[in-house]
Amino acid sequence: MIKNVHGNTVDYLGAAIVAGQYPVGTSLPPEPMLCEQLGVSRTVIRESVKSLVAKGLIFTGPKVGTRVLPEEQWNWFDPDVIAWQAKSGLTPEFLRDLQELRQVVEPAAVRLAALRATPADIQGLTAAYTGMKKAIEEGGDYVTHDMHFHTGMLVASHNRMMVQMSKALGALLRTSFEISTTRKDAPKAALPLHKAVLDAVIAKNPDKAEKAIRVLIEGAHQDMEHVLTSRRKLPSLSGPAKFIKAS
Repeated sequence: MIKNVHGNTVDYLGAAIVAGQYPVGTSLPPEPMLCEQLGVSRTVIRESVKSLVAKGLIFTGPKVGTRVLPEEQWNWFDPDVIAWQAKSGLTPEFLRDLQELRQVVEPAAVRLAALRATPADIQGLTAAYTGMKKAIEEGGDYVTHDMHFHTGMLVASHNRMMVQMSKALGALLRTSFEISTTRKDAPKAALPLHKAVLDAVIAKNPDKAEKAIRVLIEGAHQDMEHVLTSRRKLPSLSGPAKFIKAS
């Protein structure tokens, strides 16, 4: 996606904050300095600061200026914040938080999906699974279909808060999937685990669906741990989802 001047400025400042170039509690440079440094107008800087405030990265106030907030106050459901963290380096704490979030949210969502999924939900989940299977057999974009499968489960819960969460979780889930799928044959091994979840939801069996998703999440966690301990460099998450080769 092509960003405008405002978007590029937000991206530059946000990435710098997340990377630690402006430590917690410190102030951003004054407007004139930022204007000169980035070659933009004061209006662009002011609008960019508002965007960063909305993302929870900074606070502005009289006599205190613009200060960087602690990480705990950042909006970790914002795709930009996730992208900036991925760009600066995925920390063990970030990945731990992501794994714990999945362990809490997805089993509950899948239980509800097994009870509430509509024919349209089942059709969407089946299409996502079919896309994953095709990507494994013929090569292609496995990660996007994987994301659609998991966010589709949240939507199929028909819990309004979980449905809203599905929009925010997209970037977080992609982070997990992009890492875990770099392990050789990991997508192929995970495919029957996804099928077990789908079959349980179709059969309207919440206990079986919850058990299946927990097995799937644990498998993804093990794949991620393997990648993190065996690679010097993590896969880039800043561009489109990468295609996998046919098995």
